[in-house]
Amino acid sequence: MDRLLVLARHGQSEWNLKNLFTGWRNPDLTERGVDEAHKAGRWLKSEGYGFDVAFTSNLGRAQRTCKLMLGEMGLSDIETIRSEALNERDYGDLSGLNKEDAKARWGAEQVHQWRRSYDIPPPGGESLKDTAARVLPYYIETILPRVMAGDRVLVAAHGNSLRALVMVLDRLNTTTIAGLEIATGVPLVYRLKADTTVASKAVLERDIDDA
Repeated sequence: MDRLLVLARHGQSEWNLKNLFTGWRNPDLTERGVDEAHKAGRWLKSEGYGFDVAFTSNLGRAQRTCKLMLGEMGLSDIETIRSEALNERDYGDLSGLNKEDAKARWGAEQVHQWRRSYDIPPPGGESLKDTAARVLPYYIETILPRVMAGDRVLVAAHGNSLRALVMVLDRLNTTTIAGLEIATGVPLVYRLKADTTVASKAVLERDIDDA
């Protein structure tokens, strides 16, 4: 049994490009983001991966990334499940603000704490701990059973919702998670053991030309 779980952060969004806090706001992908999604799908196809079901968030940038990846793999018709549980972390009052402007207003150290700490939320928003509190139950109750039943599973979501998952899968603690960055459009390929722990992990980084 394969027990395949692939995590992919959406491609670059318009607000990633503008260095804005995005959260639950809904900007589209940039041209680069679209290209990243296409390349991720081609990479997975070239390595022989396939999927039986895909999970994504309620936000358009993740949904479009998922659709583009599956399209490259010839899997546009597979079951795709959307859930708010996989949404990006809610940045609250920071949403829509330029990150440099936020530093000028609140100070670089405070903004760094809001962005990288485990349990310090920005005003009106979620910490990574808060994000994990909705992501992990959904993973345990809905996604993991499909993996353990032998379905090959794709999760196309966001930097922080995926950080919450990777923290558990890679057994990171609340200190080491602060340094974890998940690149846009780069699939993380996990295979799980029968006890649900990780048997292997690969980060698929390679350029696929358009030929």
